Amino acid sequence: MTEGNNAKRYDLEERTFGFARRVRAFVKKLPRNIIIIEDAKQLIRASGSVGANYIEANEALGNKDFLMRIRICRKEAKESRYWLKLMSKQDNQELENERSELEREALEITNIFGAILRKCE
Repeated sequence: MTEGNNAKRYDLEERTFGFARRVRAFVKKLPRNIIIIEDAKQLIRASGSVGANYIEANEALGNKDFLMRIRICRKEAKESRYWLKLMSKQDNQELENERSELEREALEITNIFGAILRKCE
């Protein structure tokens, strides 16, 4: 792997890590009720899984393993976006802005992993 590819991999590792951390910070600000608690659990799992699977992809045993992990990354990013959509906070503009920003980031990450798949398949 060239140094440029290492830098790109590191950037994506950092970006997915940052996404998971921002999701956790967002969830901490939400009011507590049974619906939000259950949706938040799903969101936290999915958002953390994106980066964890990307790290696994970079340690893949072969191309097939790499592609499977990247597909999982894309799937988990899509799932994160789904849970974020469910958590719309129209009654609190600050939280809604943050949620919307996280949703956009989930979409961008989904698109990045989709591009990696197209390039590698």
